[in-house]
Amino acid sequence: MNSILQTFKDCVYVIFNLLWGDLITIPLPNGSSIGISLLVLILIPAGIYFTIRTRFVQIRCFPEMLRISVEKNTGDKTGAISGFQALIVSTATRVGMGNLVGVVAAISAGGAGAVFWMWISALIGSATAYVEATLAQMHKEKDPLYGGYRGGPAYYIHNFFTKVKTKRYSVIAVLFALSGLLCWCGVSQVISNSVSSALYNAFEIPPLASTIVLVALAAIIVLRKNTTIKVLDIIVPIMAAFYFMIALFVIFTNLGQLPAVFTRIFEEAFGLRQVVAGGFGAALMNGVKRGLFSNEAGSGSAPCAAAAADVSHPAKAGLFQAFGVFIDTLVICSCTAMIMLLTPSELLNGLEGMELLQTAMHYHFGNIGVIFIAVTLWLFCFSTFIGILYYARPNVAYLFGDNWISQTAYKILALVMLFIGGLATYTFVWDLGDLGVGLMTVFNMIAIIPMCGPAVKALNEYTAMRKKEKK
Repeated sequence: MNSILQTFKDCVYVIFNLLWGDLITIPLPNGSSIGISLLVLILIPAGIYFTIRTRFVQIRCFPEMLRISVEKNTGDKTGAISGFQALIVSTATRVGMGNLVGVVAAISAGGAGAVFWMWISALIGSATAYVEATLAQMHKEKDPLYGGYRGGPAYYIHNFFTKVKTKRYSVIAVLFALSGLLCWCGVSQVISNSVSSALYNAFEIPPLASTIVLVALAAIIVLRKNTTIKVLDIIVPIMAAFYFMIALFVIFTNLGQLPAVFTRIFEEAFGLRQVVAGGFGAALMNGVKRGLFSNEAGSGSAPCAAAAADVSHPAKAGLFQAFGVFIDTLVICSCTAMIMLLTPSELLNGLEGMELLQTAMHYHFGNIGVIFIAVTLWLFCFSTFIGILYYARPNVAYLFGDNWISQTAYKILALVMLFIGGLATYTFVWDLGDLGVGLMTVFNMIAIIPMCGPAVKALNEYTAMRKKEKK
C-alpha cells in the first residue's frame, strides 16, 4: 500500500514539475538565467494572441467595462444572476491569498520591478478572460437543480470536441472538471491554514477555535440553496473598498515618497543594472507568475460564474470578467504593493509571508494595522472558499448529473478539507491544488485558442450595437 501511495506521489510531482518547473532556461549576461515554466509559455503567448485578435479589447473597451459595471443589471430568469453578480463571484475568488501573500512573495523574490510585470500580465490576461468568459456564456445551459444557468469550460470543451450537444462525455472536458474539483479541495486547505495562522499571530486565537468558526459559517452558507450570491454581494464590495481605502490612506500620507517608489518600480523592471545583476529575470518571472495566477485568467475558473449570468449579449459577460482582472491586479494587488514599498526596507529585511505584510501594516497603523490585515485575510479567504464552491457546481453536474447527493457530497468534502487545513499543514495536498489549477489551465487553453473566433465575432457585434445605440 505504501509503495502504491509513493508511486502516486511521484507521478504527481513529475506532472507538477512539468507544469510549474523551469521548462526553458534563458542565460543572462552575468551568468545567471531566467527559468520559464510551461504555464507561462502557454498563457503569455495566448494572451498576446487574444489581445491582437480582439484588437486590444482591454484598452479599446475599457470605458464600456466601466459603464456596464455601474448600470442596473439584474438577472431576469428565476435563479439566474446578473453580469455584475458574476463579476462579484469571480472577484471573490480572485481576491485572496494571491493579493496579499502572493504580492509579498513576488516583491521579496523579484524586487519592486515585479510589480510592473504583474501589471503587464493583467493587461495581457484580461483579453484571455474576455474570450473564455464569452465562450462560457455562449455555451451555457439551463440549470434544473439551482435554477438559472450553468456552464464553463467543461461545457464549451464538450461542445467543441463532440461538435453537437450530446450526452456522450468529452475526455478533455472530464479531465478539466476533475482537475477543477481537485484544485478547489487543495485550495480549501490553503485557505483555512492561512486564516488560522494569521488569527493566531494577531490575536493568539487557537487554530482549532478559529477553524471551527470558519467551517461552521461556511457550512451555513454553502449547504443552503442559492445563498452564496447573496453573501458575496455584501462581503466582496465592502472588503475590497475598505482595503482600497486603507491603501489610499497609506499613499496620501506618504505622497513625498511616491515618485521614488514608481522610479524604483520602473528602474528595477527595465534597468540595465538589473539585467546585468540578474535581478531583471527575477522581477520579470516573479511578477508574471504572480500576476497570472492571482487574476486566474486562462485557468477556466471565472467562466464557471460567467456562464451563470443572465446578460443581454454574450460579449457583455466577457467584458465583466476582463474588468475583473483589472480589479484584481491593477487595484487590489497594487494596494498591497504600495503598502509594502512605502515601508522602510530595513524593517522588512529577513521577513517573509504574512509576517512581512503584518510588519508593514504595523509600521503604517500600529497594532490596529496588524488586526486589520488579519481580519482582511479572513474575509478574503472566506469569500474565496464560498466562491470556489460556486464554481464547483457546474463541474460536479457535468461529471455526476443533476442530483443533490453529488453536489452535497462535494461540499462536505471541501468543508472537511477546510477543517483539516486549519489544524495542520499538508504540503502534498497543497501541491495537489497547484497541480489542479495547472491542469485546468492546460485543458482550458486547448479549447479556447481554436474556439476564440466566435468570441471575437461576438465582440464585434456588441461594439457595433453600442455604436448604433449612441447615435
